[in-house]
Amino acid sequence: MGEDVGGRAVLVTGAARGIGRAVAQRFAAAGDRVAVLDRVAGADVVAGLDGDGHVAVEADLMDGDAVLAAVDSAVARLGGLDVVVNNAGIFTAHPVTEVDYATWQELWRTTLGINLVGAANVTWCAVRHLKERGGRIVNVSSRGAFRGEPEVPAYGASKAGLNSLTQSLAIALAPYRIAVSAVAPGFVETDMTTDWLKPPGGDAIRAQSPFGRVAQPEEIAAGVFYLASAQAEWASGTILDLNGASYLRS
Repeated sequence: MGEDVGGRAVLVTGAARGIGRAVAQRFAAAGDRVAVLDRVAGADVVAGLDGDGHVAVEADLMDGDAVLAAVDSAVARLGGLDVVVNNAGIFTAHPVTEVDYATWQELWRTTLGINLVGAANVTWCAVRHLKERGGRIVNVSSRGAFRGEPEVPAYGASKAGLNSLTQSLAIALAPYRIAVSAVAPGFVETDMTTDWLKPPGGDAIRAQSPFGRVAQPEEIAAGVFYLASAQAEWASGTILDLNGASYLRS
């Protein structure tokens, strides 16, 4: 992987909104070509990106065949692949004492299927293209992987699994010059967290950080962009906390 002078081919999942959209914008602003992969049409995101050569591909991450087709399509249309950002995820409340059994089972199936298995499948499909030239894989995890998520336990479990996957693949893929790392945000101001951040509950969430706020998507994108850089090879295996000191781990 050469110096970051723009022109890399970058695949971002869940890029139609929130953190993923900010990540796509950050790479595009640097002169990279971005494939926006989402289960909904990403043409409007692509149209708003700086530069050209960007593409939109659609896939439901619960559908392994669709993931394979989408990744291969993105690589063909971008003319290669250098960076993968596994950002797609869902975050739906399901307290164990408050949901029925059918809902519990369904939310575990879909949350793990998208947040963990979906990311694993995107990675497998991408590695077929990356292993000949090296590159970067950056996973978007969460502080919930470390502190627990009592209202959304499947989410916390999925992100803990994603961290383990990150570190396993950091070792497995280093011989191919592929560095694998993750960012672990706390709450980020996106449409996925709008209801959570409304007062009074949102005030308590913001107070978790000594800065008295939650993150902006662009702050998470900056961390992703660094971990995808040529200079970040030695950060392979890293889980980078981006939570405004709202949760400190030893």
